[in-house]
Amino acid sequence: MAKHSYEPGPSQRQLRVGETIRRALADVLTRGALHEPDLDGVAITVGEVRCSPDLKVATAYVLPLGGRDAERVLAALERAKGELRRRVTRAVSLKFSPELRFRLDQTYERIDDTNRMLDQARVRRDLGED
Repeated sequence: MAKHSYEPGPSQRQLRVGETIRRALADVLTRGALHEPDLDGVAITVGEVRCSPDLKVATAYVLPLGGRDAERVLAALERAKGELRRRVTRAVSLKFSPELRFRLDQTYERIDDTNRMLDQARVRRDLGED
């Protein structure tokens, strides 16, 4: 009999803290005024923030508007993460100030891939669509 490993999803606390950090981070990025020239005038979507179980690490999934210059923006966020951490900490009342990590949000890319797959004639035929 095959063993199934069960990994529980994030706790309600992780979800709540992640959403609070996401809002604060999005607000800071919207207002601008960071000391990072590569972020000036760049609209950045913060799609999700996932927190570690101990809430000491917060990984933000971000995407610049239109996906343009994503790697450059990600590098700029990494350079500005100390300042971002301080500003987010001021906005959010937590016992610990979480370390911020940034990753590119691949959600929209996966949606596009799924839509392309579903548009294939072979797939539509298998789904019983005309």
